[in-house]
Amino acid sequence: MTIKVKNPIVEMDGDEMTRIIWKMIKDKLILPHLTIDLKYFDLGIKHRDDTDDKVTVEAAEAIKQYGVGVKCATITPNAARLKEYSLKQQWKSPNGTIRSILDGTVFRKPIIIKNIPPVVRSWKKPILIGRHAYGDIYKSVEIEVAGPGKAELVFSPSGGGAKQVLSIHDFKGPGVIMGIHNTEKSIRSFAKSCINYAVTEKVDLWFGAKDTISKQYHGFFRDVFADEAEKAKGEMGKAGIQYRYLLIDDAVAQIMKSEGGMLWACMNYDGDVMSDMVASGFGSLGLMTSVLVSPDGTYEFEAAHGTVMRHYYEHLKGKPTSTNSVASIFAWTGAIARRGELDGTKDVVDFAHRLESVVIRTIEDGVMTKDLALIADPKPKKHALTEEFIDEVAKRMNG
Repeated sequence: MTIKVKNPIVEMDGDEMTRIIWKMIKDKLILPHLTIDLKYFDLGIKHRDDTDDKVTVEAAEAIKQYGVGVKCATITPNAARLKEYSLKQQWKSPNGTIRSILDGTVFRKPIIIKNIPPVVRSWKKPILIGRHAYGDIYKSVEIEVAGPGKAELVFSPSGGGAKQVLSIHDFKGPGVIMGIHNTEKSIRSFAKSCINYAVTEKVDLWFGAKDTISKQYHGFFRDVFADEAEKAKGEMGKAGIQYRYLLIDDAVAQIMKSEGGMLWACMNYDGDVMSDMVASGFGSLGLMTSVLVSPDGTYEFEAAHGTVMRHYYEHLKGKPTSTNSVASIFAWTGAIARRGELDGTKDVVDFAHRLESVVIRTIEDGVMTKDLALIADPKPKKHALTEEFIDEVAKRMNG
């Protein structure tokens, strides 16, 4: 007897070893228990190349339509991948394309497991990272200058009027210049998404920047966040949470000494770096959930890690692998739970939570892949292979 999921979930397939794992999870842990309409999009690198990456845009539009998506890890090609897969071009990051279309903010949260102790001894509760996914160095323009010359920052109003010109540097020799930007609309959307997610998770919201040095750029972020937090004061109060602004260096120092239990909103580059720091501090990127949340309540879930290329090459040689599937499983459970919440179907939500509990209990009982076995306390006598771990979870779900 399977559980009926009322409305569809958008499924996006991916690349390499995570694609292999994705099929195992779907066939062994999801489809035997749920009757579900999956709107399937193949975001594998070859299919993206064949469709000139239109499939990524179509998948993002489908998520907007149905409200919930779940995504396998994908390749963002560099020069080596261009050659390896004989691609037409180095296609953009699918995650970046989807983030842009959904106007979303990425939130990452560690999965706490008793026998995988945090490296940072003070951490007792999850530290959630909210990363602004627009602008800054990720939308920068750069010039490498060959010799002496003057660099200027120029703004020309589209409605006419006087240009604003600021001197950046008077070069006496070779150097490099970068221009970055952001928009009020994007920053405000980011702040709203962080506030909404903090209220949902019932955790305090922190935001850190360096407004003592960057009085206008970082100060602009600070002011927008303060404005949105003030508007949401009543809602946050009902949830029993507070908003706090800190200098970014103070935020880092306090995070390292805290017990956790907050949502740390970060500017784009800070979020890129700090999410990996927090993941490593709690044990592994393989124990990190990742969800893209739009201000309108659209959710897209994925694993926080990449396609596990090294294991994939071993798999192609017919050699056994021990690849951690936990984050990919939790991408599925996150999407299923969200679908159930939107549809008002408690049995669907309960299934997702049960599968998460079974995964955690399986690891706590000493059945885990090699990456976790190396950091577990106590260490298991042996580690599980990729399919062995998923089969053990499936056995417990069926029991």
